[in-house]
Amino acid sequence: AFADKISTDKSDFAEISTVIDDAAFDIRYYSSNNFTGNKIDGYKAPRAYMTKKALAALKIAADDLRAQGYRLLIWDSYRPQKAVDNFVKWINDPSDPGDKSFYPKLEKDDLIAGVYIMPKSGHTRGSTIDLTIITKDGGFVDMGGTFDLFSEVSHPDYKKLTKKQKKNRKILRDAMVKAGFNPLD
Repeated sequence: AFADKISTDKSDFAEISTVIDDAAFDIRYYSSNNFTGNKIDGYKAPRAYMTKKALAALKIAADDLRAQGYRLLIWDSYRPQKAVDNFVKWINDPSDPGDKSFYPKLEKDDLIAGVYIMPKSGHTRGSTIDLTIITKDGGFVDMGGTFDLFSEVSHPDYKKLTKKQKKNRKILRDAMVKAGFNPLD
């Protein structure tokens, strides 16, 4: 279920980098390196924002992960509704295939029917985040997939992960849940 109202009170939001100074950012929707192959409407800068309440919880997770030798890599957080509308418009445009490497075994229509993309997103409330962990020196941590890979590989119960990939996912999941976040099924 999603909130009926989206906060328009900008004082309720803060930039993630102002609270978590060692987080890394790769704001994919500000560039063409995403499933549409285009920069997404509503992304005016490669910055990431959350509500202050969600950001306080994210700081708890970041502190926990830092103690384990990791940093956060943020791909997306607050997402304006016009960006979500851009996703839906792209899905409904048969002439624009986007970047098929993000949905290698699916058709575009499957992305919305399969609930990978929803016309209403929790991201618009400012309390949802797409992220992973990297090593303190910025090294890759193998999660078995990548950002916005619309595939069973991205599902938390995917059976073909290595032990190391499962362990890495568990490290991130445990820190986020302990900080108060609810993971997607």
